[in-house]
Amino acid sequence: MELRQLEYFVAVAEEASFTKGAARVHVAQPGVSAQIRRLERELGQKLLDRSGRQVQLTDVGVAVLPYARAALAAVAGARLAVDDLTGLVRGQVSIGTVASSSHLSLPKLLAEFHKLHPSVDMSLSEGNSDHLAEGLRSGRIDVAVIGMATEPPTGLTIQVIADELFVGAVSADHPLARRGRVSVEDVRDETLICLPPGTGLRTSVEAAWSASGATPRIAFEASDPLVLVQLAARGLGLALLPQPFARAHARQLRTVVIDNEHLRGRLALAWRSEGPTSPAARAFIEHARQGLAEPAG
Repeated sequence: MELRQLEYFVAVAEEASFTKGAARVHVAQPGVSAQIRRLERELGQKLLDRSGRQVQLTDVGVAVLPYARAALAAVAGARLAVDDLTGLVRGQVSIGTVASSSHLSLPKLLAEFHKLHPSVDMSLSEGNSDHLAEGLRSGRIDVAVIGMATEPPTGLTIQVIADELFVGAVSADHPLARRGRVSVEDVRDETLICLPPGTGLRTSVEAAWSASGATPRIAFEASDPLVLVQLAARGLGLALLPQPFARAHARQLRTVVIDNEHLRGRLALAWRSEGPTSPAARAFIEHARQGLAEPAG
């Protein structure tokens, strides 16, 4: 019985798919399947039911899964103990970020950390705040920049790194372009361009419109704020954007402040409150906490 066999088994079991499990461990699917078959032959029992559209655990697989997880956790714990005692910082750090954090200069932060710890492998992925928070809680991601409209997500420790006003943005020839400040009632029937559900900005917009007794008319949504900029610049509606991001595209857009207490959000550095964290991840979290300044005041 090999650790990689247990790792592949856990990945496939948790993803309910050989394809997704193989992608998670960065191994070709045939290799994952072959190793799990060898594990099943050694145990003399099938662990996975492959007959349906989704891979399911057999009764034996259900019984084995917690032991496989415990074995992998024990090995990870042993590595952490050795690293802590020897003072080595190595391994991997998985970093997540929302798309609207481009003004925070994450590439510069990553480059500085790489110079300090060249033996640490880093990966960066993008997603909405809900997806990133779940990835942090599950351990798939070590640290992330997330957006928060209200309270911090459960199970996470945060450091606020930006407190932003959400504003409207329109093309130069849009009727709202000459109005620097409006109320939600003034724009409640406007065609809106917004980030998708699960983002802090979308949550704030829905709360602002709801407080005014309306439902936002979101005709266009995209996870990339640059797409929102392009749609608004072509006169397709009122885009909702973080103010720093809207200002960065002032040549294409005109900014409109919408008076509403809900249209404000925070960007935060977030990591798991509990559970094992590798020395490499701890080193990056400390580096990011120092490199990403909290808002003044």
